[in-house]
Amino acid sequence: MIGSLRAWYLWAVRLLGRASMYRLTLFALASLVVVAFIASAFGLLAATPASIALTAVVLVIVGSGVDMMGHRLRGTPWRAESTLITAGILLFVLRPGTDAATLAGAAVGAAIAVASKHLVSWRGRHLLNPAAAGATGATLVALAPWISGGSAWWVGSPVMFVPVLLAGFVVLWRTERVRVVALFFLVAVVVSVVRTIVQLNASGASMALDDLLTAVIVQSPYLFLGAFMLSEPLTQPPRRWQQYIVALIVGALAGWPVSLGVITLGQERALLIGNLVALCFAARSAVRLTLADAKDLTPTVRELSLTVAGGIRFVPGQYLELEVPHRGADARGTRREFSIASAPEELPELRIAYRAAGGLPPSTYKAALARAGAGEKLRATGVWGDFVLPRDAEQPLLLVAAGIGITPFVSQLRHRRIAGRMGDIVIVYVASTVDELAYRDELERAGVRVHIVTPDDPGGLPEQWTWQSERLTGTALADAVPGLDERRAYVSGPPGLIAGLAPTLRRARSVTTDAFAGY
Repeated sequence: MIGSLRAWYLWAVRLLGRASMYRLTLFALASLVVVAFIASAFGLLAATPASIALTAVVLVIVGSGVDMMGHRLRGTPWRAESTLITAGILLFVLRPGTDAATLAGAAVGAAIAVASKHLVSWRGRHLLNPAAAGATGATLVALAPWISGGSAWWVGSPVMFVPVLLAGFVVLWRTERVRVVALFFLVAVVVSVVRTIVQLNASGASMALDDLLTAVIVQSPYLFLGAFMLSEPLTQPPRRWQQYIVALIVGALAGWPVSLGVITLGQERALLIGNLVALCFAARSAVRLTLADAKDLTPTVRELSLTVAGGIRFVPGQYLELEVPHRGADARGTRREFSIASAPEELPELRIAYRAAGGLPPSTYKAALARAGAGEKLRATGVWGDFVLPRDAEQPLLLVAAGIGITPFVSQLRHRRIAGRMGDIVIVYVASTVDELAYRDELERAGVRVHIVTPDDPGGLPEQWTWQSERLTGTALADAVPGLDERRAYVSGPPGLIAGLAPTLRRARSVTTDAFAGY
């Protein structure tokens, strides 16, 4: 039973990994639109099928027009997925209607949302969540007598709760934001419950606890806000603890809206404040890059050497999101995440590596990246990740890597070698063949114990290096690593490797994983 569940889990991870975050989010929102349309047809929602359809058409047309204009002025290719995602989110936030005044409000919201991507940005990062900016703008202009609408958050309905939960979980699982959004949701619910009890007591009214919880959890927009807006990567800070702080702030403000006279500091305004807090953490994370050199490390692994223009901060083990705009992008999009292989001390030079060849045809992204020559201008939209080693170099470590998963460890080893604080480290490196052992020279310079797992004999090995030809199992791992119980384990590689070693790794003091589905 457990083996079957694990197989399904790994299959789902690989499947989700084949789709870009944008394409997956768009599919999730489209599914919710279908559910809402059917529910409204049966009278289960206040919105009607006609109001949903007309509002959606206005949001898509206006949003696409403004976005295409913005990209043309900036000389960058237009991506329909981004516009459609913004329109899909706004559809569930703004008040749908069939009258001209309400549709005009939706048009204003779409225009402001998309325009904010181009006008309110910093080094490739959105300063504000576009949908939150558009909803706030629509709410403000709705104060005028000839425009109505504004934010309504009609997605907060019992009939939509389960669909939003399922679709949102898929998106959060893919973006690894489940825990962050869970914290936001918990804080928003608790604060909202307290606020409601305080208001009921002040007015002398009462409400049954089950009715109160139903209203706060099932009939509130918190779940949708967290899954599809708070989780937006380009407005997130780089480290997990920073994301938790933003989640706490947004949850508290969303759960207890502050009155500002004619409007309140409601859900979307709470998110905008969270965006500004996130900016304080990430203001220097997005930078311009120039491709200086490219070389093949193995028959399938290619390394890029980039020159940073301006400042960038990263911790060894983190990854950057590299944007390579190109026309006709496939489902994986124009952005991709790469672990940084160089150390912070080596800046302004920054190196990344990726699997450039394989059995499948290359993605359009990889094809565009392969065409890039020396001097090509690229952009990293941000640096993220918590796959970092402890600061205490005296702590014994186990680093397990498979294939290109060695990359974050290379950055960490370079950093420790430069600092002269290598410590007790054992590396287990799994590769399909000896020729695929990338960064072998870097591992030799580190002077740590290395256990190679390849089907073919690697030949003469340095001192402290060992080799096995059989598949790496939990038993083999335990035999190859002295003092496993005292080590902190870090594993970077495909989900199958991590799942297979999980029972043995439980013996370690702690386990940190950096799973990827490949691309």
